[in-house]
Amino acid sequence: MSDTPPSLDPVQLGAYFDLIEVTSLLRHAVEQQLREAGELSYVQFQLLARLGDSPSGSHRMTDLADGVVYSRSGLTYQAGLLEKAGLVVRAPSPDDERGITVTITDAGRERLAAVLPGHVEVVSGLLFEPLSRDDVESLAALLAPVRDHMRSTPPRSAAPRRRSTAD
Repeated sequence: MSDTPPSLDPVQLGAYFDLIEVTSLLRHAVEQQLREAGELSYVQFQLLARLGDSPSGSHRMTDLADGVVYSRSGLTYQAGLLEKAGLVVRAPSPDDERGITVTITDAGRERLAAVLPGHVEVVSGLLFEPLSRDDVESLAALLAPVRDHMRSTPPRSAAPRRRSTAD
């Protein structure tokens, strides 16, 4: 048995750093566009987009937290800001009295429609413009199994909460 710690070879290390840099640059540009076009944070946009894509316009808070990979408390705060702005409403879940359901409002759909064209423009211009259609298909094929592997572990929001050991 070897005591050598695990390491990444130069190709793996380069791919990792490239992925992190691309993600950071893209996220920065997207966040700037969302702030300018709709006074939304990236997480708020994700919430509105998920709600807007839902046939009912609603989701449970826990499901939203898992989908956007955000803490329950952080999501509660963001949903509160969206509710204060009139973009969503929160209500007790009809099938779980302890759960909360979030529903997009007409104003939320209007805000989403206002930011979406610019969002698509930023993503298309930065991420997809330098790639051929075959490259995009290859990228999607490469990322899907990595995402699925990472998602196979329950998200943090689904993990049981720690109980205090103090009496």
